[in-house]
Amino acid sequence: MKKTYFISDAHLGSLATQDPKEQEKQLCRFLDEIKPQAESLYMLGDIFDFWFEYRNAVPKGFTRLLGKLSELTDNGVAVHFFTGNHDIWCKDYLTKECGVIMHYEPEVVEIEGKTFFLAHGDGLGDRSKSFKFLRVIFHNPFCQWMFRWLHPDLGLPFGLNWAKNSRIKHMQGGTEADPPYMGENHEPLVLFAKQYIKEKPETDYLIFGHRHIELDLMLTRQNRLLILGDWITQFTYAEFSNGELTLKNF
Repeated sequence: MKKTYFISDAHLGSLATQDPKEQEKQLCRFLDEIKPQAESLYMLGDIFDFWFEYRNAVPKGFTRLLGKLSELTDNGVAVHFFTGNHDIWCKDYLTKECGVIMHYEPEVVEIEGKTFFLAHGDGLGDRSKSFKFLRVIFHNPFCQWMFRWLHPDLGLPFGLNWAKNSRIKHMQGGTEADPPYMGENHEPLVLFAKQYIKEKPETDYLIFGHRHIELDLMLTRQNRLLILGDWITQFTYAEFSNGELTLKNF
């Protein structure tokens, strides 16, 4: 039986990654491995550490990944790309060049008769005022239009260095560090999921990225939450086939 796969948070191209080319190769090896049995692949955001599409320019690099995505779609695999908070500026390049299906908002999909709520996870249950403020700016069409007036040789390095500094702060600790799993009563995505299933109890699975933690949590007897980890140090993914959903390490 064909399988469905879910991954998130590779942050490819990060200037804070020790060997970004090897990281990209690792992801491509995973795509090669799943290609024979994959029916669909859901990439749930922050696949790139920074991506901004100008009208006639995109960030250089990522040729290995883009080639593999094209191979998958050419072979009939449905590749779904959800924008995250680092690559929200993806437009139509991946669709036109690689055949990828773009998603800019959370989606409810049905797979093998099961209902999935899928999202990157940023902005869902997060109470940080500073993060909400940045998110509003990043999603604002006027701000995006203004940024597009920067020459790519200025705009793209600026974005990559911003992303690098953000990643270093999150890795090194302090008030901006990514906390470990905070428990059911404090983890924003868990709190969001619990509220969501009160309104949509027919939802079988909720799958998110964003938090860079591995979490597999039964919310009720029917409703299950997965947070996918990352493709920086954990190399985790979820696989769904024949009614079974499993969180795995590559």
